[in-house]
Amino acid sequence: QVQLVESGGGSVQAGGSLRLSCAASGYNYGRSTMGWFRQAPEKAREGVAAIRTGGGNTYYADFVKGRFTISHDNVKNTAYLKMNSLKPEDTDMYYCAVATAWRAYPPMASDYRYWGQGTQVTVSS
Repeated sequence: QVQLVESGGGSVQAGGSLRLSCAASGYNYGRSTMGWFRQAPEKAREGVAAIRTGGGNTYYADFVKGRFTISHDNVKNTAYLKMNSLKPEDTDMYYCAVATAWRAYPPMASDYRYWGQGTQVTVSS
């Protein structure tokens, strides 16, 4: 059974940093895509960043370019989202997800089969 367990969220002041982690079990990364999404209440899930495992090609939404970095560690079977220079508008629930193929960018939630439980990021001014 595939499980994605997220951690690393919390509250931080504007300009601060967080690192989100997504520990996977029951899944072996290969030619797949790891994505990070955000979702505000009553809004659609939105792609933030993605990486093609086995290839390393990455995607970043315009609103995080230059501030966030996505990575993964196949030994630990864990994906990360390093979030620097956080802004209040980054406040949201963040979800990690896996698609079992190299998916097109920008990432679409419907392409991703497995999902984490979400972790809250709150940025205050």
